[in-house]
Amino acid sequence: MVASGWRMESGATVLEEGVQFRLWAPKSKAASVLILSGKAAGTVPMQPEGKGYYSVSVPGVMDGDRYLFQLESGKTYPDPFSRHQPDGVHESSQVVDPGLFTWTDEGWQGIPLVDYRIYEIHVGTFTREGNFEAVIEHLDYLVELGVSAIEIMPVSQCPGTRNWGYDGVYHFAPQHSYGGPDGLRRLVNACHRKGLAVLLDVVYNHFGPEGCYLDEFGPYFTDKYRTPWGRAINLDGADSDPVLEYFLSNAGYWITEFHFDGLRLDAVDWIFDQTPKPLLRRLADEVHRHRERLGRRIYLFAENDTNDVRLINSPDKCGFGLDAQWCDNFHHALRALLTGETTGYYEDFGQFAQLQKAFSEAFVYTGEYSRYRRRRHGGPTERHPGFQFVVFSQNHDQVGNRKCGDRLSATLPLNQLLLAASAVILSPYLPLLFMGEEYGERAPFHYFIDHSDPELVDMVRKGKHEEHASGVCEGEIPDPAAEETFLESKVSVGTPKEGEQAVILAFYKKLFSLRSSLPALRVFQRDAMEVSGLPEQKVLFLRRWTDGEAAICLFSFSNIQQEVPLALLRGSWERVLDSSAAEWRGPGEEAPERIEAGNGGHQETVRINPFSVVVYSAKL
Repeated sequence: MVASGWRMESGATVLEEGVQFRLWAPKSKAASVLILSGKAAGTVPMQPEGKGYYSVSVPGVMDGDRYLFQLESGKTYPDPFSRHQPDGVHESSQVVDPGLFTWTDEGWQGIPLVDYRIYEIHVGTFTREGNFEAVIEHLDYLVELGVSAIEIMPVSQCPGTRNWGYDGVYHFAPQHSYGGPDGLRRLVNACHRKGLAVLLDVVYNHFGPEGCYLDEFGPYFTDKYRTPWGRAINLDGADSDPVLEYFLSNAGYWITEFHFDGLRLDAVDWIFDQTPKPLLRRLADEVHRHRERLGRRIYLFAENDTNDVRLINSPDKCGFGLDAQWCDNFHHALRALLTGETTGYYEDFGQFAQLQKAFSEAFVYTGEYSRYRRRRHGGPTERHPGFQFVVFSQNHDQVGNRKCGDRLSATLPLNQLLLAASAVILSPYLPLLFMGEEYGERAPFHYFIDHSDPELVDMVRKGKHEEHASGVCEGEIPDPAAEETFLESKVSVGTPKEGEQAVILAFYKKLFSLRSSLPALRVFQRDAMEVSGLPEQKVLFLRRWTDGEAAICLFSFSNIQQEVPLALLRGSWERVLDSSAAEWRGPGEEAPERIEAGNGGHQETVRINPFSVVVYSAKL
């Protein structure tokens, strides 16, 4: 059953006897609903409500019936609030009764934000089958790996059958080729039964270029602003209130009708709203209202690259009140240091001190001059706790937007892959993995589309050739429209791992185990940690402590073995991890297995291997 206290006001809403259809179409002086199937098939005029809204209740319509809206011009279009587009973006919508699905996740209340360990998936490439149902078969694997949440890349109905999801045009309709609304509900339900939270990536900054008929209904778009992907959304111009409600309703829809535990907002710096209470603030209020209403832990995450802490500042500090945000700076500092890349936005990175700052402050650029942007960039994090930042060494953008979609495993040796994993998972932030990363997947993750308009396909091809400035690629950049490009991006999560891949997988499990079992690695407050480094030796120290427990992580980004001074508080320090151990195919541990520090503390000289991590833990 759908939780009480919320109902989607527009679109097709199933009633006790029939369906209410409601449409906002201020550009049309009349509107009708065309029932295309079922016992109530026919054309039914809709009644004006005022302010551009039309509605009508039609007895006899039920779940599964197809329909279209007809405007004064005589042209027909799918429902902007469609819950299902079984034949794609250009065809009829289908009535969906969410109350017919039987949920079995009773008692699920979500997980605390501090416990989020996120695994990002693209449904179409995560399995051979490429649908929601097939993901369920791998949930035990993810639980055993140690993640606590999966984040699903956008599933709004897109043109064709293959797409990253950011070309969605029906934001209430889960992609038909993935299994539609019931398939998505089964996946979320199964995740909860396994103890996994589920986040959904949503796109509120633009609509896709094919199959979007919103302009026929009302002023959904504005020429006041521009985005890299086309026309901006009208959130602060004339007649923008119903547009605003579209997105607020969408957030409530995913949380209520699909039981999602949170939303990740794509590229919020391209959401333009200059009103005193803009969309981002309203979204935070809406999500938190549902949190209270449902008694579930529900969170709102933002992606942006402006290093603006106002996103997570509380409203009383002139902020928007979101719960957490992605931190690209951490990724850039880590990747540039490991790979030496200096093209594109990596031009601003590559120094050891920058990674040290990322560990201590999350943002590297907090007002300094950026060569890449040719201006000052970012602002301070104001000592927000680490659990309000999501960090990663790979994600869909940082892999898929490279020339040939190459992953770190395509170029980095084993010891550096383990070091990158350690930096993310042992960091004082929320870690995110990109599917396949945990075993060193070698398949690329390309950008792919399935548009039907040849001119649009050519534009995408041209745009991708002009856009890419980083990554290794032999030959031509793969054609985004070719099915082969999509198929090459499929990962092999379900197959047994051998050799180096088995080692990497075991190491990721070990890291998550340490993060769960050591209390000090669950400390996120800035006043309970210390970050320091030896810039010339490229060794970073991360100290964290809690009542009676402490841990210290030594990260070496040097290519030589060296001795470093290690200052320790009193206690018996046990080495709990050394990535250079033989079990991780390293040259063998050099750091002592145990160090005894007296009441006055202790300084030990520790030998550490190239590109390795050593972790000590102690009872104080």
